[in-house]
Amino acid sequence: MEANIVQPGHNISCEQWLYILDELNIGAFTVDVQRHVSAMNLSAQALIGQRDIEATGKDCREVFVGVPCLAHCPFKAPGDMITDEPIIKIQDENQSTHLVTRMAAPVFGADHQIVGCMTILQDHSPIADLIDRIHYEERSLKIILDNLDVGIFTVDKGGCVTFFNTAAEKVSGFNRREILGEPCATIFGGEKAQEVCSMHDTIVNGQPRSSRQGKMMTRDGGSIPIRANYIALRNEKGTIVGGLTTFHDLTLVQQLKQAMRDRYTFHDMIGRSPAMQKILDMINVVATTDATILIEGATGTGKDLLAKVIHSASRRSDQPFVKVNCAAIPDNLLESEMFGYVKGAFTGAERDKTGRFQEADGGTIFLDEIGDLPLALQAKLLRVLEDKEFYRLGSRHTVKVNVRIISASNRNLENLVAKRLFREDLYYRLNLFQIELPELKDRKVDLPILIGHILRRQSAANGSQLSEVSEKVMEILLNYHYPGNVRELENILEHALIICQEETIQPRHLPEYLQDRRTTRKSPARRNFRRLPVSDDEERDKIISVLQQYRGHRAETARALGMDRTTLWRKIKNYGIIP
Repeated sequence: MEANIVQPGHNISCEQWLYILDELNIGAFTVDVQRHVSAMNLSAQALIGQRDIEATGKDCREVFVGVPCLAHCPFKAPGDMITDEPIIKIQDENQSTHLVTRMAAPVFGADHQIVGCMTILQDHSPIADLIDRIHYEERSLKIILDNLDVGIFTVDKGGCVTFFNTAAEKVSGFNRREILGEPCATIFGGEKAQEVCSMHDTIVNGQPRSSRQGKMMTRDGGSIPIRANYIALRNEKGTIVGGLTTFHDLTLVQQLKQAMRDRYTFHDMIGRSPAMQKILDMINVVATTDATILIEGATGTGKDLLAKVIHSASRRSDQPFVKVNCAAIPDNLLESEMFGYVKGAFTGAERDKTGRFQEADGGTIFLDEIGDLPLALQAKLLRVLEDKEFYRLGSRHTVKVNVRIISASNRNLENLVAKRLFREDLYYRLNLFQIELPELKDRKVDLPILIGHILRRQSAANGSQLSEVSEKVMEILLNYHYPGNVRELENILEHALIICQEETIQPRHLPEYLQDRRTTRKSPARRNFRRLPVSDDEERDKIISVLQQYRGHRAETARALGMDRTTLWRKIKNYGIIP
C-alpha cells in the first residue's frame, strides 16, 4: 500500500522522501502503526550506527534506547518518556556524539487514515563544523585585513557596512562600532554620491571598478580625497551577497599636485561654522568674475589660501598667480619689485627686469599686507587699477597689463584711511568686494574638523602614522584662544606629531605653554610690555599679545603671526613696543 506524508493524496511516497532526504544528508526513517521501523535511509543508519536490516522490524523505542519520545508522536502510549525538546544526542558506531534535531510527521494511507510516522534526523555536526570553520577563517581574515595599511570595508546587498578595518577607522575617524550596520552613504556623503553609485552598480552587475577617485566623509564632517576599488562579494554558489571597497588616502598626492600646480579648490577651505559657510557661498559667486577683492582678517586666518582658491576657481586659473608680500620687501625696493625697471635706471641696473605686475599679465596678482604699502607707491598702484598700465622704473614707455588684483591685510584699511595712512581713493578701488575672515577663536565649531584635516595632511607629508588626539588634548585645544589662528594650530599639531611616538596624542606632547595652561588653568608667565604713546592699532595689540604669549621669543612670535622675523622686528620698532 502506497503511503504518503502529511496529507492524503500527496504524490510522493515515503520511499521517495527517504531517498530525497538522503541526497540532502538528512537522516530519516519510517515506522508503522505498531511503532516498528519499516524503512531507514543511509544517513539515518550512519547516525544511529545500525544498518537497515538490523533496525527494520524493531520497535523505535528499542532503536533509540533511553531517548524520550516526541510529545507530538501519533503513537505515544501511557508510560512513554515524553519531551518537547526536539534536540537529542546520539552516539554513532565510532562512539562519536552527534547533536541531532528530530522532527516527526504522520504518514497517511489511501483511506486518509494514519498508517505510520516518519522521523527526520538533522545532524548539527557538519553545520557546526562549517560555522566554526567560517568563523575561524573570518577571524583570521580580519586579523590580516586589520593589519593592512589600505582602508577596507564590506557591505551587504543593501549597502549596509558589515566590516570596517583599522585603517578605515583611522582615515575616516569613525569607530567601527559606530559604522557597522549603517548605510555606506554615511561615509560617502549621501545616497547620490558617485562612490555609492559605483558600489551599487558593482553589486548589481558584478563588474569590478578600479582606481576611482572620489572623497570620503570623516566623522567630524570633513572630506578626504581617496582612490577606491570596488568588487562584488560572492558566496560558495557564486551568488553576489555584497561588495568590498579598498581605498587609499590621497591627501599627500593632492598636496603634491597642489604644490606643483599651485591649484586649490573650495574643499581646501575647511569649515562648517556659519561664518565660513557664508564666505564659501560668497566666493563661489565672485570667483568666476574679474572683480577686485579685498580680504581682511587677522594673521594666520588663511588669507593667502583664500586668494589661491579664488584664482583657481576663476577664468584665469590657467594663467599666472603672483604673490607680493608688501610687508616683507624693503620700501626702497618695492617699486622695482612690483613694476620692474630698465637697464641703467639706477646704479647696478645692468639689465632690464620684469616686475611682478608684468609677470602676472593675464592672471592674478595677490598683494598681501597691502596696508604696509608706502603712500608714494599707492598712487602708482591706483593708476594700474584705473588705466591697466604703468611705467617701469627708468622708462618713458608704459606697459599695459591685464591682471586681476586680490589684496589682503591684517590691518583694518578703513581705520588706516581715517588716520591718513592709506589713500581713500585706492581703498575704494580695492574694496569692490570685501571678505573678512574670522579668527579661529570665533569659529570653535570648526576646530575638530581642522584638527583632523591638519593631522592627516602632516602625517601624510611626513610619512608618519596617523595619530589621533585624546579627549584631554581635544579639551585643551578647544579652550585655547589661538592668537596665531590656524597657523598656530598647525604649529601646535606639528610639534605634537614630532614628539608623539604613539597612536594617541596626549597633553605631554603639546608645547609647554599649553601644558602650563592645563596644570595652572592660567596663561603662561608673561613678560610685561609697555607701549609708547602711539595710535591705537589692532595689529600692534595683536603683536603685543603674541609676544606675551611666547614670553618675548621673537622667532616663535613671528612664526605664530606668519611673518618674517625681520618684518616682526620692523613692526615692533614702528609701533614702539619696548620690552
